[in-house]
Amino acid sequence: MLGRAATLHRGVAFSFFQHRFNSFGTTPSIMASNVEIKARVSNIENLKRLASEISGQSGQLIEQEDTFFLCEKGRLKFRKFPNGQGELIFYSRPDQAGPKLSSYHITKVIENADDLIHTLDLSYGIRGVVKKRRYLYLVGQTRVHVDTVDNLGDFMELEVVMKKDQTCEEGEAIAQDLMTKLGIQKTDLITSAYIDMLQRKN
Repeated sequence: MLGRAATLHRGVAFSFFQHRFNSFGTTPSIMASNVEIKARVSNIENLKRLASEISGQSGQLIEQEDTFFLCEKGRLKFRKFPNGQGELIFYSRPDQAGPKLSSYHITKVIENADDLIHTLDLSYGIRGVVKKRRYLYLVGQTRVHVDTVDNLGDFMELEVVMKKDQTCEEGEAIAQDLMTKLGIQKTDLITSAYIDMLQRKN
């Protein structure tokens, strides 16, 4: 059971995630929590430069293609990587702005990714596809994502991976400090998922 689920304070959304990884028939439960910020970016090259300076890293490029399927409960997507491998991810969270309590289940797929996507399409139907180029920078316990999303534009995500017994206020302070250093304004913050933004646009 999760304790206090989430709080929203000074424009920063706190999301607590329960995830389970399925590997070779075993399903160990791992409780994890993140403090998250997502924002629209007007100058991605400047953001990448700042993220590189702060992290001391050039940034790891990760290309992702997320295929979302029609699903009566929660969301179901397949994340495909350029090497042909991927992850089948189911997650459930309320459709609301601000704090979100989300649980998800990930199954790693080593081969036959396209066949699996086709099978899921036949069974459920495809809701939409999100393609993005993500640069990942690690700053302490925070994952900094600099994303270019097809047909949407440029965005930034901060994921502060909470440590055991660490308070929400401590996570928020880390996120707020990084947000300031990266030049992100409160007016840049957004709450919607990429797939929802694409569907509203179309």
